[in-house]
Amino acid sequence: MKLRVLILFFIMSICTCCAEPVQVVSQPQAPAPPITQPQNIAFENCTKMFAVNKEKLFYLTLGAVSANRFAVEEIQTSNGYIIFTAANNKYLATIAGIDANNSILKITPCNDIYFFPPGVILGMFKYVGMNINTDIRG
Repeated sequence: MKLRVLILFFIMSICTCCAEPVQVVSQPQAPAPPITQPQNIAFENCTKMFAVNKEKLFYLTLGAVSANRFAVEEIQTSNGYIIFTAANNKYLATIAGIDANNSILKITPCNDIYFFPPGVILGMFKYVGMNINTDIRG
């Protein structure tokens, strides 16, 4: 029995080694559009929760606007929003506290047209996420 298995294994390995290689051809796929090209953005992708209080998230968002070289149009600290211009559009960044340790950042276009470069919101969320443990001093 063992001899038959060994012979079968030997024959199969010779067949696979001697066989011509098979080329696998995949269907050409369109590359994903870059984050700088305007795209339809789902509303769900414009909101992200962070494990930080509302005040710190506000300052991190303000830092993200500056780091991404967006132009600040209006800042309202009492209501927790920032209006900024990026890619020739105005955006509203709204910060809302959930509890003492969690807050939500929502970035939406002021004209309610959700066809814009996703890099605007992705860059903001990335900056906040990378700097969430940074100590903010007044």
